[in-house]
Amino acid sequence: MAIQQKLSLMIPGPTPVPEKVLQALSKHPIGHRSKEFQELVASTTKNLQWLHQTQNDVLTITGSGTAAMEAGIINTLSKGDKVICGENGKFGERWVQVAKEFGLEVIKIQSKWGTPLNPEEFKKILEEDKQKEIKAVILTHSETSTGVINDLETISSYILAHKKALSIVDCVTSLGACNVPVDKWQLDIVASGSQKGYMIPPGLSFIAISQKAWEAAEKSNLPKFYLNLKSYRKSLTSNSNPYTPAVNLVFALDESLKMMRAEGLDNIFSRHKKHKLAMSNAMKALDLELFADEKCLSPSITAVKTGEIDAEEFRKTIKNNFDILLAGGQDHMKGKIFRIGHLGYVNDRDIITAVSAISNTLLKLGKITAQQAGEALVVSSRYLEEN
Repeated sequence: MAIQQKLSLMIPGPTPVPEKVLQALSKHPIGHRSKEFQELVASTTKNLQWLHQTQNDVLTITGSGTAAMEAGIINTLSKGDKVICGENGKFGERWVQVAKEFGLEVIKIQSKWGTPLNPEEFKKILEEDKQKEIKAVILTHSETSTGVINDLETISSYILAHKKALSIVDCVTSLGACNVPVDKWQLDIVASGSQKGYMIPPGLSFIAISQKAWEAAEKSNLPKFYLNLKSYRKSLTSNSNPYTPAVNLVFALDESLKMMRAEGLDNIFSRHKKHKLAMSNAMKALDLELFADEKCLSPSITAVKTGEIDAEEFRKTIKNNFDILLAGGQDHMKGKIFRIGHLGYVNDRDIITAVSAISNTLLKLGKITAQQAGEALVVSSRYLEEN
C-alpha cells in the first residue's frame, strides 16, 4: 500500500493551514454562550479591526464569502434601487446575478477577463447621476478567476465624491494579502472569507460596516433573517453571536490572527508581493503567457495561459506526479488557463517547489529546454531574495 502523500494546495482557496491553527481547531468545543467564548469573540473582534485597519464594526458570520457579500447587499439596499456592478471575471458576474435576484436595477461596468475595471467609467456614471439615484457600487477587488486586482483606491474616491452611493466590496482574496485600509479609503461594506488570507479552513466570513452603511440599513426593505446584520451587531455588544457559530473555527481564527499580528501588516503585504513577482516572472521565463495584464497582477494568484496544452491535463499531471494542486480556469477559460495560488500560509519553499514542478512537466512535454527550466528557478529565487 502506497504511503499517502501530502497534497500541497497552490490554489486561491482553501489555502494551507498552519500547524498551530490546526491544533487550535482540534480543541474540544465550548459553549457558545459561555464566558470563555465571549472572551474569544472579544479577542478576534479586536484583531479583525486591526487587520481591516478600521474602527468600524467587523462582524463574523458562519458562512462563505458569498454570504458576507449577499449580507452587505440585502442589509443596505431596497428593491428597485439602482446600483453599479463592476464585472471583469467570474465573481463580478456573481454580484450582478445576486443584485438582480433581489430586484435591484443594475448598471454594469464591464472589462474583458484578464483586464482591470476602468475607474474612469465609474467616475463618468457617478458624476452624471445628478439626482443621486445610484445607491451602491458593487465590485471585486482581487478577481480570483483571472488574477487581476482592480484599482479600489481610485474607484472608492469616485464613490465618495458621489456622497450618496455606498461601496460594497468583495475583498475575499485581497484582505490579508495587500493593503485594504478600510477607514482611510472610507469603504462602507468589505467582505472576506476565512479560507483565504486568514489561513484557516472554509466556514467563516467577515464583514466590515461603516456608519454610513448602518444608516442605509435603517431604510433597507430586502428580506433577511439569518443574514440580518443588525442581529449580529446587537450580539457583538456582548461579545456573542445571534446563532450557533462555528466554535472551533473561531478557535482557529483567534490563533491565525495572533500569527498575523506577530508578522505585521507590512511584512504580510511584502511577502505576498514577492511571491507574486517570483511566480509571474518565473512563468515568463518558461515562455508561458500571463493571463492578466501585468500592470494589475493580484498578489494572491497568478493566472497562466497554456496555449496548445490542455490546462486541465496539465494540472492533473502535476497533481499526480508532485501532489501539488493548481486551480483551473472557470467557465469559458476552462482548459485554457491554470491558476497558481500564493495566498495566506505560503512560503518561499512552496513557490520554488511549484515553479520546479511546472518546469519539470513542461520539460517532459518537450515544450522547454533544461536551460529554461533552470532559468525559471534562478528568476524566481532572485525575486524571493530581493523582496
